[in-house]
Amino acid sequence: MISVAKVRRRNAWRYYVRGVAFGDGHRPVGQSLKNVQEAAGLPPGRWLGRGLFALGLTEGAEVSERQMELLFGEGRHPDADRMERALLDDGVDAETARRATVLGQPIEEIEHRKQTPLLALDFVFRPQASLVVLWALGDEQTRQIIEQAHERAVAATLRWLEDEVTQTRWASGRGRTKAPALVVAAFWHYDNRNGFPLLHEHCLIANRVQRPDGSWYALDTVRLYKNIVAADTLYTLEMTTEVCETLGLATVPREVTPGLRPVMEIAGVDQALIDWSSTRRRRIEDVLEGVTDEYVKKHGRLPGERARHGLGWWAAQETRPSKKAPRPLDQLLAWWRVSALLKFGQRIVDGLLQRCQAAGAAIRARVGPWVDTALAAVDVAAVVFTVRGVFARRHVLAEARRHLLETLRGRAYVPGIDSYIADRALERYGRQLTVPQKGRRTPAPDQLSYTADFAWPTRWWIAGTDGKPPRESSRYERARAASLALQNAIRATLTAPPARGEAPPATAPAAPPTNDHDQAVPHGVDHPSREAAQTPAQRAAAIHAHQQAAMPQEYLEGRTTDPATWMTSPQNLARIAALTRAAEAHGRTVEEQADRTKHAHPAKQAPAADAGRQQQHHTAQTDQGRGVGPDR
Repeated sequence: MISVAKVRRRNAWRYYVRGVAFGDGHRPVGQSLKNVQEAAGLPPGRWLGRGLFALGLTEGAEVSERQMELLFGEGRHPDADRMERALLDDGVDAETARRATVLGQPIEEIEHRKQTPLLALDFVFRPQASLVVLWALGDEQTRQIIEQAHERAVAATLRWLEDEVTQTRWASGRGRTKAPALVVAAFWHYDNRNGFPLLHEHCLIANRVQRPDGSWYALDTVRLYKNIVAADTLYTLEMTTEVCETLGLATVPREVTPGLRPVMEIAGVDQALIDWSSTRRRRIEDVLEGVTDEYVKKHGRLPGERARHGLGWWAAQETRPSKKAPRPLDQLLAWWRVSALLKFGQRIVDGLLQRCQAAGAAIRARVGPWVDTALAAVDVAAVVFTVRGVFARRHVLAEARRHLLETLRGRAYVPGIDSYIADRALERYGRQLTVPQKGRRTPAPDQLSYTADFAWPTRWWIAGTDGKPPRESSRYERARAASLALQNAIRATLTAPPARGEAPPATAPAAPPTNDHDQAVPHGVDHPSREAAQTPAQRAAAIHAHQQAAMPQEYLEGRTTDPATWMTSPQNLARIAALTRAAEAHGRTVEEQADRTKHAHPAKQAPAADAGRQQQHHTAQTDQGRGVGPDR
């Protein structure tokens, strides 16, 4: 998960040097950052990003306090002191030497225009709560695997931002160019302000990038903000997949807020353990319930999506505790273990990884590593359209990554399949709304807006539980129901039985009955009230999350009516070749029968030929509808 904050004031770098770089604590006055980090057992910050090459820095090198002040406080080169001394030694005057170390427009000029400069963006990467619990209570090897997966996921997300998103603009946006090189200072944190485990990393992205001509300009931060959700889903998908593949784990959907999208957590991690580590969430929920009640009394309605985010932010700020003195990771691990042992007992704590691996093995035994791209495309398009109405490619791409995480359940995926599903959804179901205007710049592909021609799902009301009043179905619940209806329509078309009195083709034996999606028993969404009666949207989400488990065998092998989605394994290629030979043999049989009929009954030549053509046409339709089944 990724959250973003702006670094706007010139003295904001002090907050990061004195607090964030010091484990989110209060650094003692008069002591250097490096000394207090070593004394507290905290890891130093590290440089990331391709933009380091232009600055003469090395990726992974340690971030010093002076470099933070120069880059994020003054907008200058991180080694400006050394460069300035060299220029002064060459006889350059002081003002010119200082100006030569400034990256882009000087901050003083921005402030002179009565504007507040944006110095950086703080991207905070953190895994799901179940992964944090597994990291905090697991052994040394488990922690190393999770930390390495986090580092690789952060690196992959930054590379995607550099390759696909980051741009620089000038002249009020009239000039734009790609800027595939970010400058990032990253700092690890291990706990929250209450001292409980919360593995996360602050990545401070400098608001300066280099153009191809060597000049430095500001980032197009609006574009970055628009792609945060797509970056978030990529980080979660990358990290979860690597941890699950390395440790043999799997994911399960857990409903955090009724009506909203479930979170894919590690199977086997008890909800009680997640609640133990999420102490701040309980406080926020208590305050949020009160402010939501006040909002309803004032406005006479429930808060919308934007209002919910605002109320949640306010509740988080109200319950935010003061800073604490940071402690080394070894002390934190010992304290977390003692706290968990006292609350849950040794059997629960020591057997955590084994339970997760057992649950993961059970899920992996019934969920294959396949994705039906045709069904994925219609699912992604239906969900995005129902939730947003008008959307862009970044929304479809983010939903495609969620689909992979929900469908594969932690299994590895083919790189690039997320983009393939997104492009397929736009191509097949999207209708472009953006019309290029004559005399204006042609919009980039990611600037186009789309909609779809699906029918809007009807709304319904859901009975309240625990004394709560009934509520209207959320957009996500309606999206899940709409997606399930479309997918079931496709499956019903592909697996429709022959009409009464219609015999199957003579060249192919009748296929054994397969479990249709509606006939299979869906696995319930794993949340505290799972024993209660599920709403239609919850049932839809449960079936979707366990797509392979409830899908007929022919879909498990990746086949649909579109040959582009067939798996090109040697086994399937052999089946396709066998089907082709059988079809050719059947065609020759029909032609021979037509010839014999022609010689025996010349007067009925035309009807016989028509019957032959109808038989051929009917056989081809049946083969296409059923695909290349295992018994064909």
